[in-house]
Amino acid sequence: EDLGKHLGYLPQNVELFAGTVRENIARFRDDATDAAIVEAARQAHAHDLILALPQGYETQLGNFGTYLSGGQRQRIALARALYGNPKLLVLDEPNSALDSEGEAALIWAIKAATVKGAATLVVSHQPQIVNACDNLVIMRNGAIEHHGPKDTILEQLRQENARNNVMAMKRESGANV
Repeated sequence: EDLGKHLGYLPQNVELFAGTVRENIARFRDDATDAAIVEAARQAHAHDLILALPQGYETQLGNFGTYLSGGQRQRIALARALYGNPKLLVLDEPNSALDSEGEAALIWAIKAATVKGAATLVVSHQPQIVNACDNLVIMRNGAIEHHGPKDTILEQLRQENARNNVMAMKRESGANV
């Protein structure tokens, strides 16, 4: 319980729990304040979508929040991960169900959490999220292929891609490779 308040987790398959939006964001903590809950929702850019729900923060989600869209569930779960300004955020495929507006909000939220001192670990197959990262680890078949500062790694990948394209063109033209 003590460790949990320092961690924020957004799983790949978002599960919301039977209860209100407020309770889900507050992780069902009895000592949660409205201000902290709204702050987390604002950080996740979920506040306006929550206010548009039938009873706002008091909307009952039922089991798993199934009547919400995938993007809505993901934004509420991001607010839950951000609740209490945790020191470590672990985000697993956090942009899998988001539209472009939701993805921009996610990137903003990651950057804002970093400014507040949080370390963020993002696992993703989607390259757009790279914009929110300072360092990258590229894995292939369970092994680290590249790691380091984002700009350095992206340049290495560009150079590798260019070399591979030249090699492919030479093979296609029948040149000795």
